Amino acid sequence: MLSNARPPLTDDERRALERAAREAIEFRAGLAEASVTPACRPAEAAARIAAELPETGQPADAVLAELIEQATPGVHGHTSPRFFGYVCGGSMPVGAAADVLVTAWGQNSASSWESPSVAVIEQILCGWCLDLLDLPREAGVGIVSGATVANTQAIIAARDVLLRRQGWDCDRDGLFGAPAIPVIHSDAAHSAPLAGIRYAGLGLGRAVKLACDDQGRIRVEAVQAALAACDQPPLVILQAGQINTGASDPFADIIPLVHAAGGWVHVDGAFGLWANAVPELKPSVAGVDQADSWAVDLHKWLNAPYDAGLCITRNRADLVTAMSARGAYLPDLGETWEPSESTLELSRRARGVPSYAILRHLGREGLKEMVSRHCRLARHLAARLDGQDGITVLNDVVMNQVAIACENDERTQQVLARVQQNARVYPSHGTWLGRQIIRASIINHATERADIDLLADEILAANTDLRG
Repeated sequence: MLSNARPPLTDDERRALERAAREAIEFRAGLAEASVTPACRPAEAAARIAAELPETGQPADAVLAELIEQATPGVHGHTSPRFFGYVCGGSMPVGAAADVLVTAWGQNSASSWESPSVAVIEQILCGWCLDLLDLPREAGVGIVSGATVANTQAIIAARDVLLRRQGWDCDRDGLFGAPAIPVIHSDAAHSAPLAGIRYAGLGLGRAVKLACDDQGRIRVEAVQAALAACDQPPLVILQAGQINTGASDPFADIIPLVHAAGGWVHVDGAFGLWANAVPELKPSVAGVDQADSWAVDLHKWLNAPYDAGLCITRNRADLVTAMSARGAYLPDLGETWEPSESTLELSRRARGVPSYAILRHLGREGLKEMVSRHCRLARHLAARLDGQDGITVLNDVVMNQVAIACENDERTQQVLARVQQNARVYPSHGTWLGRQIIRASIINHATERADIDLLADEILAANTDLRG
């Protein structure tokens, strides 16, 4: 080594890394007592955080110290066991630790040749997830940032296949003048697959939106009628785990109807697809394995650090042909597959490594226990609240979602605001069956019964105070 060469890590840079590690440990260790609501919202955060680009640089350690001081008050409690908003996994510590390695390794993980260990780890992860989710073991899998991209990729693959069935080559001729593709989805669909319809150029305004029952399950007779009106093979989007109710569409009844019409079924299973990994929950998603493609998040029920999701297609060639930057090309399956052949990205971090570490840590039984526990806790919350002083649980609690309404919309919004302001727990808002709701999603790996009882107590106390 040349005597005047810069060391790979200066003392200042080492101190910065050590400071970040200490802060990360202290942050996670303090979650039990910390406020779940951020101390400041965007306007206040903008006033706190340095916005002027400095003319000269600062030491790395000083940058980290300043960043911690300025940004921490605006960090939301997404990792807290008392956070019940949206459907946010808690970023399990073993996954967060693995993510530190991912960042330090600095791998561009799109190439198995350039990053062999990551490619092998991610291919193993994909195999484990197909096994756990009980989907076709030979399926194609792309590790993406989350369910929005996963849904979009699957819809693009479906688009290309459905056009080929009509004799149209989308790669060569694009979409101008292409045959129509009927698109069918439910009126309770999440925004992620709806965005995918737009991104794939299929036109959300042209899609047929079908009625659901009071749990958000698409009606079979509505699908039958829509299919009868299709002149071309359709794309039908179903869901496992409606975001307000946790309910899943009747896959076993619908998928054969779509296939008989020559169509493609895509399932948005961002969190609900994990029910297929748990024996007692599996009947709620019966038949989901018969679909043509699936989207699932790893940063939801697996509790992987953001961002991580899977796009899965029954036929691997369909995914690779649609996603490969080299066009209609299917590489041979060797010891490893090329990660970039199954995603839109030619450059990305090794986002599958933390999920691999989490599954090594949990094992099959640990994953089942966590998902089952969350569903039991959701039922416990519903039992604590339903029928108490004008409070109603609007959904059948079949999974981990609880939709809570007070005696009127104004009271529901007031109770939610009071609970969030108290900052001991954090449920989120929503609408269901035409009513404002307090939506509680029980999905954090560390959440226990005491956290659920605190959530129930906070909602009941706020409701009682406001009624009085």
